Amino acid sequence: MHLPRHRRKPPARLALTAAIAAALVGAGGASVAAFTLAGGLSAGAGATGVPASVTTAVPRQARDSPVEALARSVPARIRIPAIGVSAPVMKVGKNADGTVQVPPLGDHNLAGWYDYGPAPGQPGAAVILGHVDSATGSSVFFDLRYLRPGDRIYVALADGNVAAFAVDGLQKAAKTAFPTAAVYGSTSYPELRLITCGGPFDTETGHYLDNIIVYAHMIDSGGSSANFQRSSMRGHRHHIQQRLVGT
Repeated sequence: MHLPRHRRKPPARLALTAAIAAALVGAGGASVAAFTLAGGLSAGAGATGVPASVTTAVPRQARDSPVEALARSVPARIRIPAIGVSAPVMKVGKNADGTVQVPPLGDHNLAGWYDYGPAPGQPGAAVILGHVDSATGSSVFFDLRYLRPGDRIYVALADGNVAAFAVDGLQKAAKTAFPTAAVYGSTSYPELRLITCGGPFDTETGHYLDNIIVYAHMIDSGGSSANFQRSSMRGHRHHIQQRLVGT
C-alpha cells in the first residue's frame, strides 16, 4: 500500500503527516521501519490538545496475576469502551522503502495491526495503529489521548478468543525521538501498544510533531468472541467531556 504524500493545503484544510522511525529488534537482528500516519484536519480542530497527564515519560507498566498467553491469531476487531471505539482491524506490513503500511485514510473507523510483530495475546508487545483524523473528520484513534490507567481494551481474534488489556499509561513522544526500546523491546509478558498522531501541529510543514502511545498489559485471555459486544458510541462524547474537566 502506497503511503499518501500530502502537500500543504490552504489554511482551511491543513494536511498532516507524522512519521516515526523505529528500529525493530528481533531474533533476525535489527531492521529499520517507519510508521507514517497521515491525514488532514480543519483549522481550529485536530488532535493538538493533549491532557497534561500525558507526559514524555514511559509509563510504569503494571503486572497483575500471571495470565496464560494465547497462540498467534490475527486480530479482527478492537473495542475501547472508555472512548467509544469499536472498529475492525486489518493487517499492515512494510512498504518497499521500509515504512509501515497504514489503513486507508478514507476509512475513519479502521485500525491496523503490524503483523511483523507479535499478535495481541502473544508474549511481547503487539502494535495497533490508527489515524487520528483526516480532512473529512475524526478517525478511529482521535480520542486515544484521553485514555487513563485502568481503562480496558479488548481485541477479538480470528480464532474466537478475546484478549483483554488494561491501560498502564500514555506517552507523548516527538517523532524525532521515538522510544523504540520501550515500544518494541523484548518482553515475556503479553503487552499492547496503540499508536496515533497528536500534539503540536506545524503549519509550515503540515505535520503533527508528536505521536501518542498507549501502553497496556493483558489481564485476561479467557473471553470469547461470542461475548464481544460492540461498544455503543452513544454518550461517549459526554464521557470524554467529563474527562476533559479533570485534566
